[in-house]
Amino acid sequence: MQGFVRVGERPEIAQLPLFREMDDAKRERVFAGSFLQVFPPQLTLFELGQHADFLHVLVDGVVELSATSGGRETTMRIVEPVTSFILAAVVNDLPYLMTARTLEPSRILLVPAALIREVIRQDTALMQATMHELALAYRDLVRALVDMKLRQSAERLGNYLLQQDFRQSAKGVVQLKAEKRVLASLLGMTPENLSRAFSMLSAHGVRVEGSTISIIDRDALNAFARPDPIPV
Repeated sequence: MQGFVRVGERPEIAQLPLFREMDDAKRERVFAGSFLQVFPPQLTLFELGQHADFLHVLVDGVVELSATSGGRETTMRIVEPVTSFILAAVVNDLPYLMTARTLEPSRILLVPAALIREVIRQDTALMQATMHELALAYRDLVRALVDMKLRQSAERLGNYLLQQDFRQSAKGVVQLKAEKRVLASLLGMTPENLSRAFSMLSAHGVRVEGSTISIIDRDALNAFARPDPIPV
């Protein structure tokens, strides 16, 4: 693990969307009190119900956000770089509503919550960037709810693959960022249902080779999955 953000790391971190437009002096104040750490896979970063002591910004790696109720657990989001996660809890000084766990080695910037709240009040650019990230998170939530309510399981999987293709390269090859059991939970399925959904998609232009998914007939998949009319 690393301690405070080193001088050589600061130019890279300064270019992250949340900090890019900030006043230089206020940005340096944030960095002086923050930590850039490398975490191993399968490490719990925080748990549901814990008070939000830090803002987490994922620089490299993959993080799973999950929720539990009545002894059941479900994946709520798979976080990929570069973004903060559970920003709302930090801004509102409230407990986390989800548990965060690394899925692969991950480099994460930890900013003390009290510090980020203080600087948000002082720096207009940071305030605007915070509003932007919160708005994107809200839109992602709406998309997820629409997906769950209006699509069957295989259609949800097809739509997810089209979204990932758009985000990764738009070249028709998707690399899954998490184990299939985590993906199944994210999409509201059992692992068995996910396997059946992949089999069904083979008739609609999808080929599966381990964690590599190829979209070999985009028109067929679009017709089946009915992707969102508004791009991601």
